[in-house]
Amino acid sequence: MSNPFDFLDPLVELEAKIADLEQASQTTGVNMAPEIVSLREKLTRESRRTFATLTSWQRVQLSRHPLRPQSSDYIDHMIDGFVPLAGDRKFGDDDAIICGLGKLGEIPVMVIGQQKGKDVHERRRCNFGMPHPEGYRKAMHKMRLAEKFGVPVICLINTPGAFPGVEAEERGQSIAIAENIRDMALLRTPTVVVVIGEGGSGGALGIGVGDRMLILENSYFSVISPEGCAAILWKDGAKKDTAADRLALTGVPLMKHGIVDEIVEEPAGGAHRQPLAMAHTLRDVLIRHISDLQRLPITELLDRRYAKYRKIGSVIEEAAKG
Repeated sequence: MSNPFDFLDPLVELEAKIADLEQASQTTGVNMAPEIVSLREKLTRESRRTFATLTSWQRVQLSRHPLRPQSSDYIDHMIDGFVPLAGDRKFGDDDAIICGLGKLGEIPVMVIGQQKGKDVHERRRCNFGMPHPEGYRKAMHKMRLAEKFGVPVICLINTPGAFPGVEAEERGQSIAIAENIRDMALLRTPTVVVVIGEGGSGGALGIGVGDRMLILENSYFSVISPEGCAAILWKDGAKKDTAADRLALTGVPLMKHGIVDEIVEEPAGGAHRQPLAMAHTLRDVLIRHISDLQRLPITELLDRRYAKYRKIGSVIEEAAKG
């Protein structure tokens, strides 16, 4: 089987050499510090070079890395005193979306996070991060609770898309997503959205409207996956790398088009290699953004949110030919 992360192989090899030298130094008592320092410096240089030249498709692959931190990891490392809240009050609970109250530093927050699962059992329970309509209704119910008490909302996006099964459609999948988009646009409390992995289609939009949108360096936000786009446009899934470029789905083009407000830099080697450092970085960024938003009157907050979404995109008009 091909390795989707083969572009990281040189870094993995350097890390293995460093580990071998450290082990040998401990067992033999020979001082290998100069060699280890030299290799660590080389690893830093190579990491910077590799991640500075990643293609859009390679960033999509990293967004799906099995060791990439998930919503539960960020909650564990960023949120103090987290109290989970379950159920949509209509049908049931959906493990693909985690909701709960806690503290971000000294700031009380409501956290809404999409969860893919880490092992086969959790992945099945979380439906591989594809929420059902009850998940979106649960999320909106908790956001309403946050609005009632003036608590800021943090939404962590990580989904390949909403679940497209018949049972989800029967329970109103499209309606649940549409209502969330409408109601989040009018939510009377600061809302910050963070794309921590995949941001796929309507599945991401269902919790993806807010005052600020942040995206991790190796994440994506798109109307369709590169594979799906390639299959539709060229009838050839092998052109997924071309599709990823054309979709402009990574941080830099998204920021250029006014969709994303900030790209959050990942630690050397990617978030999957240093999840704790990534969580601490994101915590500081979130505190900064929420503190800024809390200074605004609600009316100004809503006006700015409206203006933000009105500015997204562009229209080209041609004079009518008569």
